Amino acid sequence: MQWGFPENVSTFGGEIDSIFALILYVTAAMFVIVEVALIYFLIRYRHREGAKAEYIHGHRRAEVIWTVVPFLLLALLAFRSTKTWLGLKSPDRFPRDALELRIHAKQFEWNVTYPGPDGRLDTPDDFVRRNQLHLPVDRAVRVTMTSEDVIHSFFLPQFRVKQDVVPGMETQVWFQATRTGEFVLGCAELCGLGHYHMRGSVTVHTAEDFERWQRQEAAASS
Repeated sequence: MQWGFPENVSTFGGEIDSIFALILYVTAAMFVIVEVALIYFLIRYRHREGAKAEYIHGHRRAEVIWTVVPFLLLALLAFRSTKTWLGLKSPDRFPRDALELRIHAKQFEWNVTYPGPDGRLDTPDDFVRRNQLHLPVDRAVRVTMTSEDVIHSFFLPQFRVKQDVVPGMETQVWFQATRTGEFVLGCAELCGLGHYHMRGSVTVHTAEDFERWQRQEAAASS
């Protein structure tokens, strides 16, 4: 059993983890405060023989506090996460020199289209691999995704990437690996009876190894 997040291997993973940690600490503190208050009120105002109930219309100060404090906490979380969210989700902020890939999802597989040695998609040397995502280390990767049938969710836990893939829409994500290795590509949306085996492999190569693999695969597909 693993406690906490899986290993982070992306450039922005640490930022996302810090936002999750902040949300966890805030919600944990609120949970403790509410539960302690609940226990106190259960004991303080428990039934007593001969005690007479008293009607209370309200308490303006308490109502202001429990309205303003959650508002400020939510504003803090929104302010803390907005820059990161826009940097990850706004296509106009994606790195311009990113490697372009295309993924077409369907029950129950990920079909990845790679550019050939020319480095450009939609040219004769493109090739497709099923459930195999190969990436170069230390280079941004921009993925454009479509779905053939139902909603899928492109999930790379070690990269802190999760993006729904919706029929009739193009969705995009970007990320950058910080080390080489083998990782997991999963679907985080219940997409049908075969959802449990909609898994792929992620291989992060050195730049030289990726170029070599790219040339070999393009030649094998020609």
